[in-house]
Amino acid sequence: MKKLDWYILKKFLTVFFFSIFLFAIIAVVVDISEKTDDFVKSQLGVRRIITEYYFGFIPHIIALLFPLFVFIAVIFFTSKMANKTEIVAILASGTSYPRWLRPYVIGGLFLSVTLFFANQFLVPRANQVRGAFEARYIDGNNSYNALVARGNNIYLRVDSFTYAGIYGYDTMTKRGGPVFFYKVENSKVTENMRADAIGWDTATRKWRLEALVDRKLQPLEETVGMEALRVMNFSFKPYDLARDKYTKDKLTSPELSNFIKLEELRGSEGLNDLKVELYRRVATCVTVFLLTLIGAIVAGRKVRGGSGVHLAVGFAVAALFIITDRFSTIFSTKGNLPPLIAAWIPNAVFVFVVVYLYRKAPK
Repeated sequence: MKKLDWYILKKFLTVFFFSIFLFAIIAVVVDISEKTDDFVKSQLGVRRIITEYYFGFIPHIIALLFPLFVFIAVIFFTSKMANKTEIVAILASGTSYPRWLRPYVIGGLFLSVTLFFANQFLVPRANQVRGAFEARYIDGNNSYNALVARGNNIYLRVDSFTYAGIYGYDTMTKRGGPVFFYKVENSKVTENMRADAIGWDTATRKWRLEALVDRKLQPLEETVGMEALRVMNFSFKPYDLARDKYTKDKLTSPELSNFIKLEELRGSEGLNDLKVELYRRVATCVTVFLLTLIGAIVAGRKVRGGSGVHLAVGFAVAALFIITDRFSTIFSTKGNLPPLIAAWIPNAVFVFVVVYLYRKAPK
């Protein structure tokens, strides 16, 4: 790389890391002010709050706004260069426009790859720390959330022939009921089990069915058995039923992919939000690269009004991206839009934006 590349890259990375560092501090201060009562109720020391919560919160909030701050950093320092006529001098010296964009491409790819590996492994591990703390000390203080958590109805596929439904399953006590199991062979129900309650026995590590009625259906006869208690060794465990609002955030990408496949085999519903999250972890990295190019092209033009105009255009583009992203997500989770398309629609739109701005840019 030439001096020009190092000069622009140095500005790019310095402004980005400085801005994201300042924002992380502001986010922590705001979060502390909102959760002060919860921290006091938890009776934890400052050290434990930092290690058990903020070590997970800071990577989460940085990854969440990573593309936006890349975009703002590019617009900010490029606009300063344009106002000082540095870009005009660079292009007037015989440097082509694609050559001037090269350091932005390198910087954008570097940050995209960094975010990619963080999204796959680092951020999910951090969300495990954050999610465990919030579930225990913050969500637990909310009686409404506790009531909702105890009202879960779970439907799953136990194996290739058996389907089950558990009403009112409580993830804290690992109990629920009533419960039913249907065994289906050749499109016919061959066995129907119903019990008043199901609970996990921590000693034997098996499930206990209470007040069980077992009906076995044959072509010409039916047998009914009743048992006060039956111990069953099902393929699912309590952690398989403990799906909560943090599930999609705290699983690494390989774990999330395997979890989705397992839930599909069980016939679980509402998996689109998990699939959108899986695909978005890759799509967001491409977003970082596209926003880097958009920021450079928009802010590289010297205009009357200086950085203010560039920042205004930048925020308009960012707002358009967020709106597109939210709409596609809602259409997928609440409608029939395929999750893969929902995750990549914003990038597909912004590819055309990049091409249009590049063609219109003064060279």
